Amino acid sequence: MALPVLDFLLTILHFVIIGFNLLGWIWPATRRLHFISVLLTAGSWLLLGIWYGLGYCPITDWQWQIKEKLGEENLPNSFIKYYADKISGQDVSADFIDLATGICFALAAFLSVYVNFIKKNKKTIKH
Repeated sequence: MALPVLDFLLTILHFVIIGFNLLGWIWPATRRLHFISVLLTAGSWLLLGIWYGLGYCPITDWQWQIKEKLGEENLPNSFIKYYADKISGQDVSADFIDLATGICFALAAFLSVYVNFIKKNKKTIKH
């Protein structure tokens, strides 16, 4: 009974992190936390990725262990691909998902740097 609950909670956590990584730069009150979240995500994907494979996410790793105990097999490397397949009912290209994920993340990271550092500095210089 605990495994399905953990699976559900990790799914919610994933969607919250993904949503925040994509949109957290918008609101001034969350911009600093968004920048930290983007750094942590990039660190996981790139630094932990050195040992575990590019794009490594410990949350996905933990969730896949739970899903395997629940009997799921042939899980993709990506949480986003898993849900893209599940929602669409199709086998969405992993390369497409990785490219779209990378582009969206890079855009959100750039916007985070812009609103946290560049735009902030422009306001300071003008006054």
